[in-house]
Amino acid sequence: MPTHSDDPAPHRHRRTAESFGVDAERYDRTRRRYPRALIDRITAACPGPRLLDVGCGTGIAARQFRDAGRTVLGVEPDARMAEYARGTGIDVETARFEEWDPAGRTFDALVSGQAWHWIDPAEGAVKAARALRGGGVLSVFWHAFRPPSTVAEAFADAFEQAVPDAPFDVRALDKGSAGYDTFLAPAEEGMRASGAFTAPERWRFDWECPYTRDEWLDQLPTHGALTRLPPEATDAILHKVGEAIDALGGEFTVRYSTVAVTAFAVATPGTSDDGR
Repeated sequence: MPTHSDDPAPHRHRRTAESFGVDAERYDRTRRRYPRALIDRITAACPGPRLLDVGCGTGIAARQFRDAGRTVLGVEPDARMAEYARGTGIDVETARFEEWDPAGRTFDALVSGQAWHWIDPAEGAVKAARALRGGGVLSVFWHAFRPPSTVAEAFADAFEQAVPDAPFDVRALDKGSAGYDTFLAPAEEGMRASGAFTAPERWRFDWECPYTRDEWLDQLPTHGALTRLPPEATDAILHKVGEAIDALGGEFTVRYSTVAVTAFAVATPGTSDDGR
């Protein structure tokens, strides 16, 4: 979730960044997949088949790119998430991207789904440039989702009561993609500042997903605002949100915008066009 503008950048919240493996099975089961149009657009832009998935988690995006014909390597700091991804057939190296060693390997694309905000955007862009061949794609993307206002407000009220000093801007849930500019803008700035990429573009894909009460409550604890809460606090939040969903008849539709910040690596003088 987006952080308040007056709080430290998300990548400084290391304990939250590496907390998602507390229930890797639930995370993989309940988190939404990425739009096929996004996968196809990134795949079409790749100059070759080798793809690096940074912060690959349980391998949700990695499997989608693998199924689209890419050869995927994941990098994931949470050993629990990495182990789950390996169990689905994804090759994963366990490390923080900032400390990961490419060992002379180069890639045709580097992607990061729902994870780039956990990496320093300036340092991340520089490291991405070193891992990409000339013309390679850097595309980092997020789901911005907008549940009905009554559901978002119930969550925000309950969360703020349970965690009054939290660094997360839970009210951003009711802003859709506008609330995620705190992720998108730093990613763009990091790419520009590196001097190693073309001007970043935003690719946006809008879609909807229906949820029942149980489906929404099942996925809610996988979000960073809740992964480190004590069970009693989580239960109180889920109870309040469940009441709001019941008032809507027990089901509703969420509007999603999956937004990617994308740029292409500029080949440095004296290197071949494949960066090797």
